Amino acid sequence: MPVRWSALKVSEAMEMVEEQVNLAIPYLEQARIIAREARNIPNLPQYVDDVIGRVLLEIERAIGGSQSEPIGRLRAVIESVRKSIPHKALEAEEAKQGQGKQQALI
Repeated sequence: MPVRWSALKVSEAMEMVEEQVNLAIPYLEQARIIAREARNIPNLPQYVDDVIGRVLLEIERAIGGSQSEPIGRLRAVIESVRKSIPHKALEAEEAKQGQGKQQALI
């Protein structure tokens, strides 16, 4: 059964998503550094430290960089979308596009 949606458009969209995620990563890494430093504030109550720890956990889940989330969920989900695209359908669309037909992403 042929694919009725554009595998190529999905692939291109994931490339664009990944580019935006890559732009955000340096800012999230800086936020991680600041949050880690905040945990060293003298006389910080445990309940505040716990919440800062949750901030760190969410950053690490998103972008990775810890033992529990080495890759990061954002990249993992993008890769999952890519793997769900039928390879033959993508190849066929790329070949068709290479013959002079251009498709807009949106």
